[in-house]
Amino acid sequence: MNTNEILQIVLFFGLGIALTPLLGRFMFKVFTGEKTFLHPVLLPIEKLVYKLTGINPGEEMSWVKYLWAGVIMTTVGFASLMVLLMTQKWLPYNPQGLDNLSWHLAFNTAWSFTCNADWQSYTGETTMSYFSQTLGLSVHQFLSGAGGIAVLVAIGRALKRASVKTIGNFWVDLTRGTLYLVIPLSVLWAIPLMWQGVPQTWQPYVTANLVEPYTAQVPKVDDKGNPVTTSVPKTDDKGQPVKGADGKPVMVDQPVMVDQKVETQLIPIGPVASFESCKQIFTNGGGWYGVNSAHPLENPTPLSDFWEMLAIIVVPMAQVYMFGLLIGNKKHAWCLFAVMLALYVGSFGVAWWAESQPNPVVHNISPLLEGKEQRFGVMNSVLWGVSCTAIDNGSVNSMHDSWMPLAGLMPMWNILIGEIMFGGVGCGVYCMLFHVLIAVFLAGLMIGRTPEYLGKKLGAWEATWAVIGVLGPNAACLIPAAFSCVLPAGLSSLTNAGPHGFSEILYAFGEAANNNGSAFAGLNANVPWYDVTLGLAIIIGRFAPIAAALAIAGRMAAKKTVEASPGTLPLYGWTFGLTLTGVIIIVAALTFFPALCLGPIVEHGLMLSGRVF
Repeated sequence: MNTNEILQIVLFFGLGIALTPLLGRFMFKVFTGEKTFLHPVLLPIEKLVYKLTGINPGEEMSWVKYLWAGVIMTTVGFASLMVLLMTQKWLPYNPQGLDNLSWHLAFNTAWSFTCNADWQSYTGETTMSYFSQTLGLSVHQFLSGAGGIAVLVAIGRALKRASVKTIGNFWVDLTRGTLYLVIPLSVLWAIPLMWQGVPQTWQPYVTANLVEPYTAQVPKVDDKGNPVTTSVPKTDDKGQPVKGADGKPVMVDQPVMVDQKVETQLIPIGPVASFESCKQIFTNGGGWYGVNSAHPLENPTPLSDFWEMLAIIVVPMAQVYMFGLLIGNKKHAWCLFAVMLALYVGSFGVAWWAESQPNPVVHNISPLLEGKEQRFGVMNSVLWGVSCTAIDNGSVNSMHDSWMPLAGLMPMWNILIGEIMFGGVGCGVYCMLFHVLIAVFLAGLMIGRTPEYLGKKLGAWEATWAVIGVLGPNAACLIPAAFSCVLPAGLSSLTNAGPHGFSEILYAFGEAANNNGSAFAGLNANVPWYDVTLGLAIIIGRFAPIAAALAIAGRMAAKKTVEASPGTLPLYGWTFGLTLTGVIIIVAALTFFPALCLGPIVEHGLMLSGRVF
């Protein structure tokens, strides 16, 4: 720990908190139809969108109709994106001539980007054409982010209302979010990234001459481009020849390797800055390059690293303040903000401490830079890793698989508790709402009163849906993870054994079920088993919480408001904040502690005894 690192941390959280009321109030004005400084330019475009699409901005929807509108948009987006990815070879803007995606990879990627998860089972620069990246993936980064915010706005609107059956119009909320928020902020954040060296071009990849050529061994090919092979005896794990039933050695073909002098390198470029800005601000996380923001062109400098990290927290923090304005209770919103921030900073503190400890397996070497970029160092790598999992972003600037076991535990913990430390756009607050309702319900039962929230009495309907909203993603994580640990299809993709391999599987399904998108690495997920099961987990993780939150909002909007009494539980202050924090930790621990013991916790103990996996 040094002064420079402390200043960066203070500046990072300080700017995020300072921007919260400014951006939060702007978002509130946008979604309530109040005029902003952007309205003179964008209001005519908004009206034109309504006219061209036949949307009546004055027509409102029930919670069921609002839910179906979101489902239809996502499903249509999935189908069109899957077709695009499976036909990209014949589509324009593919200067590298990249091939079509397999059906299972297209299935996984299409659901991932339309559901705001942005999990990637591929390397972007060798798999996706410019057309697929921009008009396919990037479009859904915009729409899925705006869709998440729209759901939160509808919930806040419904909680403020009384004795009504409607909660707003999904298409109006989606349009306003896209026009006034997603597009302007993405443009604003892309400009400094281009200044720092992030590419923004449609030109083909560039061939660069190496300063220091080197020699590498490559497979030999004949005049027709076919690989040349030779027969060699097959060996077992101990290097001994394998013999057949006739007692003779079993022969296998292997490629003939030849030396080749390498003097050039292909530099992948493209419209990266525009892709990067939307990915960061609206909690998408999908990278243009395979190693995401650890790539020197996606994240070239320490300044770009700070700018991209700041983008991760800006909108998620501001949405909490917007929620407080929508429900007419800023004190409650600031209490939620404080709980989220405390959990966020706490997970960062534990991860930073653990990653700063010397590793006894490698002779107590410190600092631990394996899997990290030297230009960022340990602190910035840990801060990014905790931020991208606390806030449902999924981007990375280091490999979590390389972290110390207890340090790697914290990003995993952030994901498994539902990423409610500000969380993704929209979902961070409405997933926190489930825990709020559970806390209010339990507190009401303990003092012998009917639970109340924002002047509305809570019943079995709200409690049931709150539990569904919490346990739905948890089941989508644990059940397929368990099957993957025993089925050959799941085990065949592992590169690490023991508790570390288990952590890779648990992390993958945790991020899918909570729509995060980051990876623990070490797991080859681009196989039919993982592409399909992770895709299904993504669907459940997206729609189970949305359905639960809208069902609660619809019922709350239809209820009458009751006056607060001396026995009403205040929704702010230390008592409520600590109660809510306790509920979050206890629910998550009861659900995931056994699994975490089998992964990073036991791995830490074995590491201290000198064992690695």
